[in-house]
Amino acid sequence: MGVCFLSTVPSTIQLSRPLQPHRDAAAAPTTGYCLPRFVSGAVRCKAEQQDADIGRMSRRDIVKLAGAALGIGLVRSSGSMVETASAADLIQLRQRSEFQSSIKATLSVALKANPELVPSVLTLALNDALTYDKATKSGGPNGSIRFSSEISRPENKGLSAALSFLEEAKKEIDSYSKGGPISFSDLIQFAAQSAVKATFLNSAIRKCGGNEEKGILLYTAYGSSGQWGLFDKQFGRSDTEGPDPEGRIPQWDKASVQEMKDKYSSVGFGPRQLAVMSAFLGPDQNATEALLAADPDVLPWVQKYQRSRETVSQTDYEVDLITTLTKLSSFGQKINYEAYTYPVQKVDLRKLKL
Repeated sequence: MGVCFLSTVPSTIQLSRPLQPHRDAAAAPTTGYCLPRFVSGAVRCKAEQQDADIGRMSRRDIVKLAGAALGIGLVRSSGSMVETASAADLIQLRQRSEFQSSIKATLSVALKANPELVPSVLTLALNDALTYDKATKSGGPNGSIRFSSEISRPENKGLSAALSFLEEAKKEIDSYSKGGPISFSDLIQFAAQSAVKATFLNSAIRKCGGNEEKGILLYTAYGSSGQWGLFDKQFGRSDTEGPDPEGRIPQWDKASVQEMKDKYSSVGFGPRQLAVMSAFLGPDQNATEALLAADPDVLPWVQKYQRSRETVSQTDYEVDLITTLTKLSSFGQKINYEAYTYPVQKVDLRKLKL
């Protein structure tokens, strides 16, 4: 049955009258019904049904049909709003992606010029994030380590140079940012990502006898760059307004393995994550792993990752390290997915000379 509304719905009092069969003789062979003509608010409706007599059409039927027609109109009109929202989302995604790519390029160049700071950058990111307290949901990778009262604590000894290095990088990044300055919390964690990638790349270069070009090709072909997707999405951390409480970070160079295990356990990590993050616990990864290997719980994981680092792809080591850093860098954070976006300048087409 096809229905076509050509005007507005009539008064409900008028609709209380039953539909009458069409009196037009020409229409007699069909089973056609239409609304009687009213003085005002008339609705003309054509309904055809070949197989059965539709009988009477009640007022409720008419209201339902009117509602359906109105609903279809609303759905159609909402399509443009959805398309507009989708376009805005795509613009913001592109803005964030382009800014993030620029940040990574800046940090990569800066770390390549200062390779001695790589271990300190890793520890800086670890110590900023491990202030997280599960019970109070406080601390975490919030940039609190930038405050002088926190960076000067015993557990952060030797990290001032890494912080100064990132402060200089921040000046450059902020100079080209169109969506506001980068937060220290984002900067520190993305610097750790760049430092990790630098260690992966340097390992590939060593396996190619020091040939940088071949090392880059090896890392591009066999590296785990595709595993960084979730880490990259966590872009839009907020900085805290003050230092985190004291006593939440061990002095890694003086802590026992049990103390390290206890700290990692307090944030939901275990021996596996402790072993894979050995490079974050001090400037000498070999010495750190020798200490960790003395613990029977950590030993199997240390051995697993040592074997993995000797393979061409380092897959087990790289994937587990990326996964652990991704989780670590999100502790206690609510990501603002609109961070670093900015209004797009509208173009007045009337001013264009084509």
